Amino acid sequence: MSYEIKATPRGLVRATLGAIAAAAAICTLFWLPAEYGLDPSGLGRFMGLTQMGEIKQQLYAEAVAEDTRLAARMAAERVSADPALIARLDALETQIAGIAAALGTAPGQTAATAAPAQWRDEVSYTLAPTQGIEIKLVMDEGARAEFAWTANGSILNYDTHGDGGGQRIGYEKGRGVAEQSGELIAAFAGNHGWFWRNRTGAPVTLTLRTRGDYARMKAP
Repeated sequence: MSYEIKATPRGLVRATLGAIAAAAAICTLFWLPAEYGLDPSGLGRFMGLTQMGEIKQQLYAEAVAEDTRLAARMAAERVSADPALIARLDALETQIAGIAAALGTAPGQTAATAAPAQWRDEVSYTLAPTQGIEIKLVMDEGARAEFAWTANGSILNYDTHGDGGGQRIGYEKGRGVAEQSGELIAAFAGNHGWFWRNRTGAPVTLTLRTRGDYARMKAP
């Protein structure tokens, strides 16, 4: 006597869902801890699988870092050993030096440091901690003045503003700034400039250089 087992749609669905559930359980309980050190259930650490996965991930990360260092070293060696590339870099440096010489500026210098005599006014003040200072330029409306100031290796808070004829304007503020350069354009006739304050715990030397279309500098 033989029996024929017929698969019904409901049975197939149950078998498929059972297989999926079993696969998910195996993945969660065993594979994730052993391969990636991920242990949602906590059983992997109890069985020692999580530690195995963590070691694998650490070894993988170290291998990637070593490959990256090796690739960088090989690239640097190829650059240093390529005579054509070195020749091109030397030629480029020579061209830059020639352009800088034509402009009267050495490579790496700014026009301000190369020709300080071109500045119209230059002042320096040493500010004690919490001390502030204000310096203004007397300017007509629309007048332009170039400036460059530095805290000489330290930092200062600043407020660029203007006043005159009953008008006031704020141009820009900054905190903990080491230096700044640019152009100040007067919004109206009056006094336009800066207020600095030393918020550090040590004395700071401020140096300001200006030139352009202004009548005079008002400084302490």
